Amino acid sequence: MLIVGGGQAGFQVAASLRADGYDGPIRLIGAERHPPYQRPPLSKGLLLGKMDRARLLFRQPSFYPAQAIELRLGERVDAIDRGARTVATSTGDVLRYDRLVLATGTRVRPLAVPGAELDGVVYLRTIDDCDELARRVGEARRVVVVGGGFIGLEVAAAIRLLGKPVTVLEAAGRLMGRVVAPVISGFFADLHRGRGVEIVLDARIASLAGEAGRVRAVVMADGTRHEADLVVVGIGVLPNVELAQAAGLHCENGIVVDPHGRTSDPAIFAAGECTSHPNRFAGGFARLESVQNAVDQAKAVAAAILGRPEPYDEVPWFWSDQYEVKLQMVGISAGHDRQVVRGDPAQGRFSVLYFQEARLLAIDSVNRPGDHMTGRKLLTAGSPVSTSQAADETFELKTLLPA
Repeated sequence: MLIVGGGQAGFQVAASLRADGYDGPIRLIGAERHPPYQRPPLSKGLLLGKMDRARLLFRQPSFYPAQAIELRLGERVDAIDRGARTVATSTGDVLRYDRLVLATGTRVRPLAVPGAELDGVVYLRTIDDCDELARRVGEARRVVVVGGGFIGLEVAAAIRLLGKPVTVLEAAGRLMGRVVAPVISGFFADLHRGRGVEIVLDARIASLAGEAGRVRAVVMADGTRHEADLVVVGIGVLPNVELAQAAGLHCENGIVVDPHGRTSDPAIFAAGECTSHPNRFAGGFARLESVQNAVDQAKAVAAAILGRPEPYDEVPWFWSDQYEVKLQMVGISAGHDRQVVRGDPAQGRFSVLYFQEARLLAIDSVNRPGDHMTGRKLLTAGSPVSTSQAADETFELKTLLPA
């Protein structure tokens, strides 16, 4: 068993195989030098210095030899020979596999403007990135965050809590506009502005200006300059599909897999953010960037490998922590034709329920964990919910759950 990728999905495949009785050799190859670890805390607790690095690890290093899982860290797989069932690695080794799992994840989307190569322009994806960002924040006088999505706003919140001035530049007309309702975008814009963050919407970056090779400002298309000696870019990620493409596997917005994680080659599986999979909640194929997707899809892959196939059919859920506010999302709201607000945004506790032709698609909750947990159960069961029930605060949504 050969697993390529040392992130959440790769770790979960290995751990699930062992837990479910697989007794053959397992090799887990990771490009980073660190044992598999959680990524969400990088933009939250770890950046703020509130989380110990040891707690970031999924398991302590002793877990892997105890489970007879061979960890090969700081190593890449450069090529797959499907005919010979071998892979070539960056160390020059050629390794054989009976089953291969690609859990290659994603990489940051680069900022494509002149000056993006200047010193002081950074991204956040790995532990090493987080260490570098924390060091630079300590030295910075003015920080600009490019991107008003989850990562950008979480980083902006952390940097503001560390006492540094922050400007957020978002190319769209509202924050997190791709995934949340306008009322939630407005709530978080007010939240950040209330903490002293400058928010610039419809931001068009022309270039980054520097001096002696170091970034000094972000220059906008209208000539406006935002002074900065540290620019943090958070404008999304790209799936790592090049290895699969070079091997001739079917790729389209990710490595295309079936509900069991099988690729177009029956000996090769894939799991996590690098995959495009059939998802009934999305109404077609979807590529999801979440812990839930990585864990549940990896478990389905392990089950299929062990000959006990259980299709991946879990309701998607996501979260974001910014300051003391928790945003929890369940379902996929794309294609909705109506929104219902439950609760009072002015009180900082509310949910937005998304409907399409009277069918509940998704729920986004701000500081209302009960709505989120009920929503996960409602969507999993496919329980009908009317818009009038959703809007009525006195109506208990959990009464709609099957007995």
